[in-house]
Amino acid sequence: MDTVMKLGATSSVVIFSKSSCCISHSIETLIRSFGANPTVYELDRHPNGKQIEKALIELGCQPSVPAIFIGNELVGGSNEIMSLNVRSKLKQLLIRANAIWV
Repeated sequence: MDTVMKLGATSSVVIFSKSSCCISHSIETLIRSFGANPTVYELDRHPNGKQIEKALIELGCQPSVPAIFIGNELVGGSNEIMSLNVRSKLKQLLIRANAIWV
């Protein structure tokens, strides 16, 4: 779990995904559309991917990917990100995390 929290703090936006997950790709595209440049860890290509996935599940991520950290905090998965976007709160969260400036 410490590894996940450390990786989640490496950038203002961190996405844990899998290369074959279309929802992960969609969330990454959405976040990039605001001008953010997230750090993406594809668990199926990461050397500690299995351990990271297990830790994400322990943190309550169901399913384990996508899991999104914004401003060093676990926001959640695709449902939480889409909900923030629909309520026009995702942009403000990205601004507060210094992921975008405008």
